[in-house]
Amino acid sequence: MGKRKRNKPEPEEYGISATLALVREQNASKSPRPLQDEDDDDGGGWTTVGQPRKKLHRQQSFDVRRNDRRNPDARHRDSQTEQKHRSSEERDSPPSKSSSRALNPFSTIKDTSADDRATEAPDTAVNPFASSSRGSSKRSDSQRRPSQSKHNGSTKRNSEKRDRDDRSYPAIEHASHARLNSQITVSHLQGLILYILADGPAPQWVSVRSRNSIRQVVVLLVPGLELGMFNGKTDLESSAAKVMEDTTPETPDQTPVDEEERTDNQGKQKRLRIHPDDYYPASLKPDRLPTALKPLSDIFRHVWPVRGAADSSGNQFHRIHSPIHSMLTAPIPKSREEKQMKKDPRHKGPTPQNSRNYSSKRTAITTFLATLSEQQDNKYVVHPSWFTTAEAKEVAYQSRVTAQQSAEFGWVDSNVACLEDGEVPDIEIEQGSVTAGRHVLTVDCEMCKADDDTNVLTRVSLIDWDGNVVLDDLVKPDVPIKDYVTQYSGITEAMLENVTTTLSDVQTKLREILTPRTILVGHSLDSDLNALKFTHPFLIDTGIIYPHQRGPPYKQSLRWLSQKYLHREIQKGAKGHDSVEDALACLDLVKQKCEHGPHWGTSEMNAESIFKRLGRATRASKDSGNQERRSGAVVDWGDPNRGHGGQAAVAVACESDEDVVNGIKLTLDGHSVGKNGMTEKVDFVWGRLRELELVRGWWDDSKTVDVQLIRANTLKRLGRSATEEDEETEVNGSDLGDVVARTVGHIVQVYESLPRRTAFIVYSGTSDPREVRRLQAMRQQYQREYQTKNWDNLSVKWTDTEVQVLSQACKSAREGIGFVTVK
Repeated sequence: MGKRKRNKPEPEEYGISATLALVREQNASKSPRPLQDEDDDDGGGWTTVGQPRKKLHRQQSFDVRRNDRRNPDARHRDSQTEQKHRSSEERDSPPSKSSSRALNPFSTIKDTSADDRATEAPDTAVNPFASSSRGSSKRSDSQRRPSQSKHNGSTKRNSEKRDRDDRSYPAIEHASHARLNSQITVSHLQGLILYILADGPAPQWVSVRSRNSIRQVVVLLVPGLELGMFNGKTDLESSAAKVMEDTTPETPDQTPVDEEERTDNQGKQKRLRIHPDDYYPASLKPDRLPTALKPLSDIFRHVWPVRGAADSSGNQFHRIHSPIHSMLTAPIPKSREEKQMKKDPRHKGPTPQNSRNYSSKRTAITTFLATLSEQQDNKYVVHPSWFTTAEAKEVAYQSRVTAQQSAEFGWVDSNVACLEDGEVPDIEIEQGSVTAGRHVLTVDCEMCKADDDTNVLTRVSLIDWDGNVVLDDLVKPDVPIKDYVTQYSGITEAMLENVTTTLSDVQTKLREILTPRTILVGHSLDSDLNALKFTHPFLIDTGIIYPHQRGPPYKQSLRWLSQKYLHREIQKGAKGHDSVEDALACLDLVKQKCEHGPHWGTSEMNAESIFKRLGRATRASKDSGNQERRSGAVVDWGDPNRGHGGQAAVAVACESDEDVVNGIKLTLDGHSVGKNGMTEKVDFVWGRLRELELVRGWWDDSKTVDVQLIRANTLKRLGRSATEEDEETEVNGSDLGDVVARTVGHIVQVYESLPRRTAFIVYSGTSDPREVRRLQAMRQQYQREYQTKNWDNLSVKWTDTEVQVLSQACKSAREGIGFVTVK
């Protein structure tokens, strides 16, 4: 007998007489000899009291792991169902004395299935010496599958082959061991696509198994889905529907759920515990999902909180990026030289800009003139010619007086009466000239620090378009200098000792040199004009046309821009800056901008269409001599060729979500005709479902006739009117649940149409964007009225309060969701 643990009731013991009596009874009934478990080594089938069944557990664990490898997407559902059935059986079965006699080695209790009991002979006795119920289970399995026992060797080999195949089957799963430091974004989803189909780096937020076995990737944008539908903040079921769900009797196929597990303390249906600020995904538990969303749990294991991209100034957000652009515009990979230069410890500063994949577009310099809003946002003192009415000019003048930036405080305006004076007739413009008949001057100033810590002018330099020095004067300040900051300004006390030129003299010269057709160029030009106490309407600031990646008010330094785009080192050494050298660098940056086009020097020049990126990758093929390039398709409402589908090999126009579902299926089957007039095999498909977005009032497309017609027909088909009153009505409860159920049904149809080994990604893009749109329209109206009206007469006023409200609205609208799986 084995060891018995203390403080436990000891099992009943039987003597040899009772043992022999049971043996005689068995022989008398002529029962078949029991099958002994081949895994047992305890001898003769005797069961040791308290012996653990470790080997059985190991075998079961192996089977579970093998099944998980075969179908990784259903692993969590099987485990949940098994646990629920097991807990249900424990609750339903009454306590029995037989359970207390389980340690008895001569127990006649047999653990068989219902089918085994039904097929077993009624007069068959039970072997009291059976080591466990495993022998009976093996016997019943052998009876049901005799061919398996006969061909055990071949079955084992086939099983090993299946196991190898299962281990190589692709999967995309949440990497539970990985630690996330921030929430994933749409760019992370795009990076996953590029890792599977192109040359992107491996993602750190999910685990990708056998990525080379993934044949295609299908991405579905579904605006209108939001996290609140999963965590209970957005109601998708009316009270009547909830009562019906609670009172509907369970069928035998349904899994019973405890009331405590299904509801909270207030009796409300429990939902997923997930917050927009969470980094990690939440498991899709069917019993915690509304009825409309439950089909998603049969496809996906997790729901991810996904954050959209946005423009910000410090901690203030003011614009949300398009989820379409964020997904279909990919970063240009760095060249090998750039990567090596980045790793070189001797290299300092930015890597030179690579224009290998950039298409230049020669552009007139007038395209880069700073607008009124750009000048106001960058704290420029605005020239009076920007204001067209006497009232607006008076308001602007009073603002300058308050800020001590008017003529009473030494400020001077250039001789420009109105903006129209700067226009040049076409007959006077030389064909192909990027200057467009304008006189371009680049200015750079050096300043020192006065006693009151303000910057005062000590040198000014003007360079024309040909690089000739027009003006280069030292200036004697009319206030004592506290610090010459020679390491930056290059100015010393000795240099200014015999200087007689004053700020007023420089202003007079500027008024003579600058005409209405003059464009003044500089880097952070507002600082130079403040030192000059001078205004001019036509300005180009390289700090604006070469924007910082974090947006305003951040600006790249002139030295950084020179290194990256001009491959030139300036402002070196301890002698300080040279204003002529800085002005020449600024001029060359503007020339380069005119030669290459508006996107040069922006974030867009380091990005390209994802279809172009995929076009440089090749499909996996056994024939190394026949390398086919990957291609993609767009299946969307309207005409995708006009915008984001312009560079896709296939563009399918749709007028309903049903058209999108069918279009994706035809494209994956290779039946869609490409732009070359032939059917195309595609590796990447992007589609969009829009009916949910339309019903919720989130649709904000252009007001073209064809788009408006599609929109009106869709609303009519869905049983909703296209009037503005209906657009403002919020859809919620069961009405919203019906639309969501319809959209989820379309997602399921897309999934069912996918070939095996296809990656499937669904993302919502943003949450409700309507408040952001309202505030942005309000800001634009304020900027238009501010040019012509007094503050008291403005219909819309934009203050710090509205700035904070817009920032908070952008933060809320950034929150979306995403799903990832492999069929």
